[in-house]
Amino acid sequence: MNLIPSFFDGKNKARILYDDHKAADFLASELISTFPVTTGRPIVFICIGTDRSTGDSLGPLVGTLLEEKNIKPFFIYGTLDHPIHAVNLTEKLKEIKEKHFHPYIIAIDACLGRVKSIGVIEVGDGPVKPGAGVNKELPDVGNVHITGIVNVSGFMEFFVLQNTRLNLVLKMAKTIANGIHKASIHYQRKLELPDYKWEIEKI
Repeated sequence: MNLIPSFFDGKNKARILYDDHKAADFLASELISTFPVTTGRPIVFICIGTDRSTGDSLGPLVGTLLEEKNIKPFFIYGTLDHPIHAVNLTEKLKEIKEKHFHPYIIAIDACLGRVKSIGVIEVGDGPVKPGAGVNKELPDVGNVHITGIVNVSGFMEFFVLQNTRLNLVLKMAKTIANGIHKASIHYQRKLELPDYKWEIEKI
């Protein structure tokens, strides 16, 4: 779980409400716009969090939902069965970078924000800083980040995370997973048909 760090201010960041009827399409479109021009570079999604806290379970829920979908040619790490969290994050990052040459990493994590922003999914340039919301020093993760604002920040963040509604987190996870799935369909078509053009209506 992370707080929205101030160093993202002013950088490219899209904000999507999870229950918008086009939310998954918008998320897919934003992701596609961030992908590297070189299609040979492996695209790796790292879903950060733990199911021991409902608010912090967004990442592994997304990872688990993605495991159930065909999202070739993307790679997924961090699920309910095999979570990536504060204890093993550094080790897992090292393993991923050893397994994939020059990976393009998209980090997924829950975050806390303003009351009016709860339920918003953000896609932006640069990494997430896991653990910032609970004062843990962990490595930054990602060339791009997807964060879901699951509850309000500012007071007793650990307690707030523990008492976040699973219903909201699951719905946000489904939207994120559906958006990534749609993006994977586009990306696979792009690999097969270099002249293929993305249009939301096609997926």
